[in-house]
Amino acid sequence: MLKDEDRIFKNLYNDLGPDILSAQKRGDWQNTNEIIKKGKDWIINEIKSSELRGRGGAGFPTGLKWSFAPKEIGSRPHYLVINADESEPGTCKDRDILRFEPHKLIEGCLLTAYAVNANKCYIYIRGEYFNEGNKLQEAINEAYEKKLIGLNACGSGWDFDIYIHYGAGAYICGEETALLESLEGKKGQPRLKPPFPALIGLYGCPTIINNVETIAVVPTILRRGAKWFASLGRPKNTGTKIYCISGNVNNPCNVEEEMGISLKDLIEKHAGGVVGGWDNLQAVIPGGSSMPLLPKNICETIKMDFDSLVEEKSGLGTAGIVVINKDQDIIKCMARIARFYKHESCGQCTPCREGSGWMWRMLERMAKGEASRDEVDMLMDVTKQIEGHTICAFGEGSAWPVQGLLRHFKKEVAKRNNFNPLINKGKKIPYLVDQHLLEK
Repeated sequence: MLKDEDRIFKNLYNDLGPDILSAQKRGDWQNTNEIIKKGKDWIINEIKSSELRGRGGAGFPTGLKWSFAPKEIGSRPHYLVINADESEPGTCKDRDILRFEPHKLIEGCLLTAYAVNANKCYIYIRGEYFNEGNKLQEAINEAYEKKLIGLNACGSGWDFDIYIHYGAGAYICGEETALLESLEGKKGQPRLKPPFPALIGLYGCPTIINNVETIAVVPTILRRGAKWFASLGRPKNTGTKIYCISGNVNNPCNVEEEMGISLKDLIEKHAGGVVGGWDNLQAVIPGGSSMPLLPKNICETIKMDFDSLVEEKSGLGTAGIVVINKDQDIIKCMARIARFYKHESCGQCTPCREGSGWMWRMLERMAKGEASRDEVDMLMDVTKQIEGHTICAFGEGSAWPVQGLLRHFKKEVAKRNNFNPLINKGKKIPYLVDQHLLEK
């Protein structure tokens, strides 16, 4: 369990107030000027040493990403973009940071922007987070009034401005290059990489894009030191993390815990346990709806960090934990997720645009008990045709939940659809696509 003195987000439940005076009492905006005076290289190296990995889902090393930005400002200005488009089902951590700890984010923006030579920062907020955006704007106004940002921010000699931009409710705009397209006023569709945003990003200028939680922890790391942050968790999976726990639990919550805490501890100690008891657990989605689910036997021992979950063919993602107990129809749950991804596909890549629809329709048939044995194999094949064949990671995000179902709950699918060779013999399989399209 994380000790209270190691907590970064001390106002996660709004016990102490989000205003600037309350934030300063908690340690925000303390000696910010002195941190900036230590220099850009020091800041980047400290974040590298802390082994902080992006908290938005991909888990890319933050300091390494910052180091990709050009060291000098050339003919094009540099930008910092904060991804607050929290659209992953099961995830609501950034929302609480925007509402209750906005000054941690704003101070983190200043320090990050200085390190990557950016004088302007855009915070791209999910359109539905209207009230959260208002709270953040109030905090930004407070920071301007105190001269913590703006001209000569914190007396550092660095000019820094922050702007809020509201999205329009598209899941795909959480992908960093689609977010940039949307910021520029275009349709939110991912760009081909390379070039990467660090060199050619917003308006064709060098741009660093980070998630809200990633940037919000930066000031505390720089104050307390990289060694302190790296001492929490395990190598390459360091620090603290806000876990969102929802679904069939008695006490859905957000909680900050040490990376590598066991999933069972999170559910039992913080979320009040599974509805109906631990023995009533069926599966858990460990990192937001795009990550493959894990059955109960794996949930008994799994540690909640990037590498432990990859070893079990899943992922930490956003750490949006969705608990599914035995009262739920697991096939219908995955069909509902597949429907969401079908709806949210931007349609740019054929495998994703067409494949997400195929997966949803097949899962609907399986949930009704109308599928054949051949269709189960075909469904897995469709996921493989999507995975790795799209411009962005949305293809994987739509395919992985289905793979998780077929990996761990194939017996349930077979039982529902009565896979008896004698019954299926001679029955025409109602293929949703031409068979030759699926052949490798």
